[in-house]
Amino acid sequence: MARTTSRSTSPPNPQPPRNRTPQALPGRRRTFGDFVKAFLAFVALAVLLVGVPAALVVFVGWPLPGGAPSLSWLQQEITVGTFINVLTVVVWFAWAQFTACVLVEMKAALSGVGIPGRVPGAGGSQLLARQLVAALLLVGATAASFAPGLSQFGQSLEGNQKPASAASAQQAPGLFGQEGRQAAAAADALAAQADRAAAHAGSGEEGDTKYYRIQPPEGRHHDSLWEIAERHLGDGRRYKEIYRLNKDREQPDGSKLSEASLIRPGWIMEMPGDAHGGELVEMPDEAPEVSKDVKEQISDYAETGDHRQGGGEQGGGGSVDRDTAHIALPEQRPAAPAAPAAPEAPAATAGDAADGSGFGLPEALIGAPLLAAGLLGALGRRRRQALWQSAMGAVTGRGGMQLPTPTGDAADVHDALLVGADPEGVRLLGLALRGLAASLAEESRPLPTVYAAWLSNGDLHLQLATPAGRPPAPWQPGQDETFWVIARADAERYEDVDSAAPYPGLVSLGTLDDSRLLLNLESVPGIVSLSGGAADRAAVFASVAAELATNGWSDRMTITLVGFGEDLTPLAPNRLRHLEDVDALLETMEAETRQRRGALGAAGHDSVLTGRTGPAQHTRWAPHLVLLAEQPTGDDAVKLAELASDAGRLGIGYLVGTDSGELPGAAWEMEITPEGKLLAPLLGLELTAQTLPEAQRRAVVRLFTDADPEDEGGPGPDDGPAGAAPPFLVDVTEQGRPAVYARLVGAYEIIGLDTPDGERSPLMHEALALLLLHREGVHPRVLASALWPRGVTEDVRDALVDRLREWLGTDPDGSPRLRADQNGRLTLATSVVSDLDVLRSLYHEATQGRGAGNRAVRGRMLTDALVLVRGPLLADRPRGRYAWLTHEIIDAQLPLLVADIGLALSEFHLEKGRAEKAIEALNAALGSAPRDERLWNELLRATHALDDSARLQRVAADLLARSGARGLPPRTEALLDELLPAWREGLSAAG
Repeated sequence: MARTTSRSTSPPNPQPPRNRTPQALPGRRRTFGDFVKAFLAFVALAVLLVGVPAALVVFVGWPLPGGAPSLSWLQQEITVGTFINVLTVVVWFAWAQFTACVLVEMKAALSGVGIPGRVPGAGGSQLLARQLVAALLLVGATAASFAPGLSQFGQSLEGNQKPASAASAQQAPGLFGQEGRQAAAAADALAAQADRAAAHAGSGEEGDTKYYRIQPPEGRHHDSLWEIAERHLGDGRRYKEIYRLNKDREQPDGSKLSEASLIRPGWIMEMPGDAHGGELVEMPDEAPEVSKDVKEQISDYAETGDHRQGGGEQGGGGSVDRDTAHIALPEQRPAAPAAPAAPEAPAATAGDAADGSGFGLPEALIGAPLLAAGLLGALGRRRRQALWQSAMGAVTGRGGMQLPTPTGDAADVHDALLVGADPEGVRLLGLALRGLAASLAEESRPLPTVYAAWLSNGDLHLQLATPAGRPPAPWQPGQDETFWVIARADAERYEDVDSAAPYPGLVSLGTLDDSRLLLNLESVPGIVSLSGGAADRAAVFASVAAELATNGWSDRMTITLVGFGEDLTPLAPNRLRHLEDVDALLETMEAETRQRRGALGAAGHDSVLTGRTGPAQHTRWAPHLVLLAEQPTGDDAVKLAELASDAGRLGIGYLVGTDSGELPGAAWEMEITPEGKLLAPLLGLELTAQTLPEAQRRAVVRLFTDADPEDEGGPGPDDGPAGAAPPFLVDVTEQGRPAVYARLVGAYEIIGLDTPDGERSPLMHEALALLLLHREGVHPRVLASALWPRGVTEDVRDALVDRLREWLGTDPDGSPRLRADQNGRLTLATSVVSDLDVLRSLYHEATQGRGAGNRAVRGRMLTDALVLVRGPLLADRPRGRYAWLTHEIIDAQLPLLVADIGLALSEFHLEKGRAEKAIEALNAALGSAPRDERLWNELLRATHALDDSARLQRVAADLLARSGARGLPPRTEALLDELLPAWREGLSAAG
């Protein structure tokens, strides 16, 4: 369809076309304050450009020597005059640099096209020049067309005379006259464009075509399509109509409008027919005559419109609008032999889902590998922290190393996390992104703006906002110039680099075919809106919040949850914060937006991306992502849209829920359906959404709160010195000999079973170890994902379980030693025992059972327990196997258990004055828990009891050597100061 001057957005009763000369629409009036600012800017420029050199000439004179340099200069005395001359030369250089900055900014302002070039090394000087020139332009544009705009292009004279702007420009002298002539030429070009548009339109015009010229920034404020639509169309959301009219049409500087958020001063925007207000020019059917060359230029410009590309849109119609950015699915490449970067759930899980034997595991978490890995990693860190807090609290009566075993929904969710998690994919994602940042920094190249990342067939695809040249090796160009791609094998070439996370705002939204989409929330040029049912929206928001809070490819960040998610803060208290309402959010974000703008300006950065590759990369420019579940209304919505208009370069992202689907400032609009589809038609996306439904969210939070020792569910003072009882107690009497005994603490050894023949033996040993460490039971899907992290079919998994059941055999009563409970989890019979079970049972019996009231029994049991400790857990496990141990906390529990046994046995001996025996027990425990401060302190006390200062000095020196560069813990130093005040001098003498 040919482009016409009429649009469907015209008013219902448009006035008929009129033949008249162009008439200027009302312009914006300047205030008295604008004149004051302009006058002060003029005075400042005059002082800096004229006053400074004049003062130097009058008061100092020529600072350089009058003759050729000679060797005798080096022998002359350095006087005050010499320093003054050197300082004068420096001032002259600074003046020349500032003058160059003023000229560059002035040229950009006069042309009205493009962004001013950078003067090398200027920094703050150019920023000052820009502000002074901008302040002067506040009145210059009105008085003499110093900064040309369309507000003056319609002035006319009677008869066949030229427009007033052109006539006055010819009469105006000097710089102002030159700029006036430029404005007149631009007016002629626009008139010719209107003439061409009217000719295409024929006689069926509904209204006059209007145009707007993007204005230079005033101070720090840059024009945007949203604000233009707000001023001239009455609704900022209509910016898309302006975008559609001008998309991909060549502008005066040769560039094109490709994103609604990226416009430049001097560009010309064709406006919808009902546009009104100042700074617009109205073009009728007959425009002033222009030269043939100008007409050809306007004709070329018209040829770039949508109507010449076969994809024309009906003005204001309902066709798909692909503004801002189109998120494209990357081209599929042959799958690499290595495991995919983010594998989906193992094949066994798909089979379970199909036949209904899934045992109730939440499929939403199984299908979210990156989210599951993040939650598992954060949960492991929380549990380890809780163990150490409990251990340190045991000195004051708090104790307990047995964290509550998940039950009910929490157990199902924990199993789903184990099945679905892909920690290796998270590691490679972080490695590839940090490696990219380091490579670009080495080449002195800025980070490109990334809108999205795709994980597909083992490849990581980054979709850039704009082309950024050839990627650094081992990255490769993708399907077009906006895609960079790296394969898993290539990502492995990167080593761990000390680089800040370049794109911490990436978060999983869902899957399309075999590809997983991660959207970069902080790069969006505006708000991301999410519509749909309240429960469906809440599930998406919870998933986004949980993954952002726990993912492994981010560093520092702030995630603000507004109106929801207060219960989610235990997932990451250092990242997540909760605000009650929009008022609190606006107050917070207005202050932070000002602060970030000021910080970027002071640092000379265009955006946070340039700051993340600089020397302050680890301490500044962390993202702030805002998740607002409910739609703001009225003035709050407008204020939020204004804050989000410049958020992309500031590292601030907004995800906002909406009931209606209409939200001011929404750059990207998405919808979640009841069927779990995430739709974004403007982006060209239809995904299977990643969600965290309410029931599963509560269960996830329960896992974290149960691990908190300060919580009611965690171990506390009432648990006794040893804390909660272990989940499985063994009969430690002579009559309690097990049928199958496995040694796990140290080298792996099984007593009571023949070694399986063939290559399946290592796999069956690993499966038995997993079952022995989880006496509460192991879900078949968890077993499959642990043994085959890259996926396995259901029949292979079931065949292994059958072989394992046959290998373990049956008890004398005929019952199998491997059985399934009522929930389908695999459990071992009590006749199958490990040394870890015995170790826990002996310590429990010695401190809370029969040994609590019988000193002899307590001593014997503690001694027997310490003898069982032969080294670390599964010390000889094969390389590349037992990867599931990374999700376990037994590596933290076992040293604490051994330390507690050593402390209890030391106390047992010290009660009878047997210091040597106590020292022997403590040294044995230190072999498995070398960094336990409690053992160090008790060893010092036991040695002090021998009344041998030289030996105590040697123990102190040994502990100091074990502590490494960190030195002794503060409490250990304080204890040494009490037991051996001169210990520091003794160490110095020994050294």
